[in-house]
Amino acid sequence: MPEAKDDNSKPFDPFQSFRGVRDAYLDAMSKTMIEAVNTESYAQSTGAMLDYCLTASAPFRDALEKSVAQALQQLSLPSRQEVAALAERFTNVEMRLDDLDAKMDQLLRAIEGMKQAGEKQPAKPTRPAAKRG
Repeated sequence: MPEAKDDNSKPFDPFQSFRGVRDAYLDAMSKTMIEAVNTESYAQSTGAMLDYCLTASAPFRDALEKSVAQALQQLSLPSRQEVAALAERFTNVEMRLDDLDAKMDQLLRAIEGMKQAGEKQPAKPTRPAAKRG
């Protein structure tokens, strides 16, 4: 007769021991890598490597920029520099419009002030013109 299994017992997992070894390995490697990366020599070597890569890729980047600019020109599309120049010009126009709006507001307030001052003062009597004989 087959034996009855307990409901609380877990089934046998053959990979459980491998998971334990993996976790221990990852923990040890994590600590080792953290110690290695947090050193000044690592930062210097990484910086030197990045400088070399950027220097080596500069001619390719320049060629790519030229070809993209040529393609944009042939497709009658604006380049990044042209869009930035337009944005700067629009900003200048907007600032001038704001200045003009402020000046117009000042003029309107001055005119209103003059109108109100004129209404408050009594009208000056006019002198009859002298008769010439």
